[in-house]
Amino acid sequence: MKHIPQYLFPLFFLLLLGGCKNSKSGSTSPLTDDALMDTVQRTTFNYFWEGAEPNSGLAPERIHMDGIYPEKDQNVVTSGGSGFGIMALISGIDRGYITRAEGLARMEKIVSFLEKADRFHGAYPHWWYGDTGKVKPFGQKDNGGDLVETAFLIQGLLAAHQYYVNGNDKGVSPKDYSQGDSSQADSTLTAREQSLARRIDTLWRDVDWNFYRQGDQNVLYWHWSPEYGWAMDFPVHGYNECLIMYILAAASPTHGVPATVYHDGWAQNGAIVEPHKVEGIELHLRYQGCEAGPLFWAHYSFLGLDPTGLKDEYCASYFDEMRNLTLINRAYCIRNPKHWKGFGVDCWGLTASYSVNGYAAHIPNEKDDHGVISPTAALSSIVYTPEQSLAVMRHLYEMGDKVFGPYGFYDAFSETENWYPKRYLAIDQGPIAVMIENYRTGLLWKLFMSHPDVQAGLKKLGFSISN
Repeated sequence: MKHIPQYLFPLFFLLLLGGCKNSKSGSTSPLTDDALMDTVQRTTFNYFWEGAEPNSGLAPERIHMDGIYPEKDQNVVTSGGSGFGIMALISGIDRGYITRAEGLARMEKIVSFLEKADRFHGAYPHWWYGDTGKVKPFGQKDNGGDLVETAFLIQGLLAAHQYYVNGNDKGVSPKDYSQGDSSQADSTLTAREQSLARRIDTLWRDVDWNFYRQGDQNVLYWHWSPEYGWAMDFPVHGYNECLIMYILAAASPTHGVPATVYHDGWAQNGAIVEPHKVEGIELHLRYQGCEAGPLFWAHYSFLGLDPTGLKDEYCASYFDEMRNLTLINRAYCIRNPKHWKGFGVDCWGLTASYSVNGYAAHIPNEKDDHGVISPTAALSSIVYTPEQSLAVMRHLYEMGDKVFGPYGFYDAFSETENWYPKRYLAIDQGPIAVMIENYRTGLLWKLFMSHPDVQAGLKKLGFSISN
């Protein structure tokens, strides 16, 4: 018997189910929505499980199934994408894709790497070399701390902290331990889980968010380099993907920034509020550099931060705002002013991803629309637009291996250009697995939001949650 890759077993099983004939019509039965979601979630999870960099256990920045890496960066790991991957791993443990012991061992490897890897005033760089833990420059002067990517990583770590702080309640498989009874195995795992939670807490407390105010300014700066200092000169103002950074900076029990940093820096003394319409749909916030942003702005901050009922003085409903941003994206693709092949009600989604000519932030306007569909855009919006996102998921799945591979849907494609690269990016795969889980159970939202420091930070900034 030939070896069958692990990812194909669930697909094979589901195909068998799907091949059953309806006795009345003789038609082929489609996958149920739940079976479809599980297939996509499980295969995407494998990017962070089977596809992980072996030394660190972290997410490789990219995986190219063609084996071609023009930048020779196949061993480079990503901090932000790994934060998303940590949450994907938690969902995999909880769903039984891997055992409790397997998941814990991987998390211990990840934390051991993070404890020794390059940090800059507690903040992590965008990239490391996975075999050494040394910084891999993201750009010439971007070879130090990246506070935004650090926030994405910490978001995942705090969710893991809550999963492990009291020992998780998943049973122990007989194969988890070769000797001793199950109660002993359970006790041992619980002790290791609680130890891991304490180590995560130390990493969290070590991030010096205040340092990234560059001299106590009321704004956070994205980058600092030990060689170039503040030369990147990137103060972060909203709205974009960085809301989570400001919340975590306020929430830190050791280096927490005052609330004025959020109000003066992120919200720019209220200038972040700018009601307007795009595609006939209302938005309340001012989006940096555009009328409506790429869809990763609706995803990255909200993988752990639950937008449901979340509001502050600048936005009456973050869930409704992000839902409307998603619907604008969809409406633009349906209108399809540039007449791209394939765009429509079951094929939409513009975000930052690979593009026909390199990498681009695809945005719902004619200037920044390059005819490229990025599956993560619609699929990671499933919490906001479940019916519409599931329609895209089903359509893409039916397109077959042209867009779907061992780690889920490939990063991007263009039907107009007949461009179907079999390549993945961690920062796009992670939100798919995490948001599917949040739609199904709310697991990652529940974990992150349960952290007492997160709750304190939200209260400090004036956030509230309505029912």
